[in-house]
Amino acid sequence: MFKPAITGTGVFTPDQTITNDELVASFNAYADKMNAQNAAAIEAGEIEPMQHSSSEFIYKASGIKQRHVLDKEGVLNPDVMHPQLRQRADDEPSVMTEMAVDACKKALTQAQIDASEIDLVICAASNMERAYPAVAIEIQKELGAGGFAFDMNVACSSATFGLQAAADMVRAGSVRKAIVVNPEICTGHLEWRDRDCHFIFGDVATATVVERSEDAKGAFFEIISTRCATEFSNNIRNNNGFLRRSRPDGVADRRDMQFMQNGRKVFKEVVPMVSAHMLAHLADEGIAPDNLRRLWLHQANKSMNDFIGKKVLGRTPENGEQPNILQDYANTSSAGSIIAFSKFSDDLESGDYGVICSFGAGYSVGSVLVKRH
Repeated sequence: MFKPAITGTGVFTPDQTITNDELVASFNAYADKMNAQNAAAIEAGEIEPMQHSSSEFIYKASGIKQRHVLDKEGVLNPDVMHPQLRQRADDEPSVMTEMAVDACKKALTQAQIDASEIDLVICAASNMERAYPAVAIEIQKELGAGGFAFDMNVACSSATFGLQAAADMVRAGSVRKAIVVNPEICTGHLEWRDRDCHFIFGDVATATVVERSEDAKGAFFEIISTRCATEFSNNIRNNNGFLRRSRPDGVADRRDMQFMQNGRKVFKEVVPMVSAHMLAHLADEGIAPDNLRRLWLHQANKSMNDFIGKKVLGRTPENGEQPNILQDYANTSSAGSIIAFSKFSDDLESGDYGVICSFGAGYSVGSVLVKRH
């Protein structure tokens, strides 16, 4: 048995950003347009008028101030309200691959290894750009990696589930060096015309190198153990899929073909589930919460993270114990906890413990207990 370790991370961040003020101006223009078009029905009481959004509402509801996106123009155009990305030829690298390779190269540089040494690539994300061939295999090709590759989708928990798979294979000896990459184009499956969720997501890609600790060339985080759990729920759902055209109403622009959630139920049900999951994981490893130096939580909602941190630690987290990147990146699905880990881990000292944890649709929860070396 080998000890798996995280030896490098990388983050690809799109150049374009959308502030809350910019997003609100676009959404309110769309709302005004819809209200004007439906004025008669609104006057007759047949439908409710669309409400305006506000920067204050967004920040209070989420803790988000801005988000990075691949296409700002399309999202902010009240007549479009979604990203518009160039159609690429089949012999060109896909958008997800292009993002992923950037993040992977940064992670490989930090780990001080060449892409040719990688013998496993896992592309773990909430949505894949196509059904097949696997995006992971394309990333493997563009990187020049060896071995094998596969895609994984567990929504917002994809990164931690991918880390468990990679760590298990390194531990068992079936692979020596792996990279788990999370290209998240969340703006593509967000319903920008829905006031309750139009502000939630941004785009990003993260990558994490996992290899045998004995091979590490610098400081690293030993993966002590991982734990994953799932429990079915419809409270976060997207009904888009390859059978869409086979159904009578499958070609319509239906609301359920984009991201949907019952936010209040998600908050009420996920917070205790995640807290109990993390506490049980720590207890099984004989690690007291007081011994944790840092929590790198899924970046979906600041209030949710504050509740989880307080429940796990038994007190309000002190400054730096539970870093948030929501204000700058928004929710980036599975990549969020990895962004937090990548940006807020260098200051830990040898012997310090921390937990990377993600949670989301499924419901799914994944936790990775690490120790700094």
